[in-house]
Amino acid sequence: MDISLLFPILILLLFIPIFLSSRKQKRVQQQMQALQSSLEPGDIVSTTSGLRATVVDASYEDTVDLEIADGVVTTWVRAAVREKIAGEEPVHADEPPVVVDEPAATPSLEKTPETPAPAASPEQPNLVKDVETSRETSREKDDSTNGSPRS
Repeated sequence: MDISLLFPILILLLFIPIFLSSRKQKRVQQQMQALQSSLEPGDIVSTTSGLRATVVDASYEDTVDLEIADGVVTTWVRAAVREKIAGEEPVHADEPPVVVDEPAATPSLEKTPETPAPAASPEQPNLVKDVETSRETSREKDDSTNGSPRS
């Protein structure tokens, strides 16, 4: 094999992956633009920051109004919409949540008989009681607005 053919083949091997990745990136970008231009009121979407919302108004070219809670509408740039969530209906406050009865697989939380704790000897101070009394005395607050303790 001639060395003069080796250089063009090496260049081809380097540029083929670059070309293929740019085609894939272009296709993903076109799909994203098609998604963002097809938004309609009532669609449930997810933004790039992870917020799930319902489209209220999509009449503007660059922005879309999203309802993130009942009565709370915010304006977002269309590019912030990452995906349209299909097949899910928003949960309304007037509908009770669906509860599925499943057997409990967790261990029982019933109290078991415990051995009594040994009584404190007269030589050992009751540390818990001492801590509680010191907390009560340190809780006296100043009349200032930030509630800082008195010094």
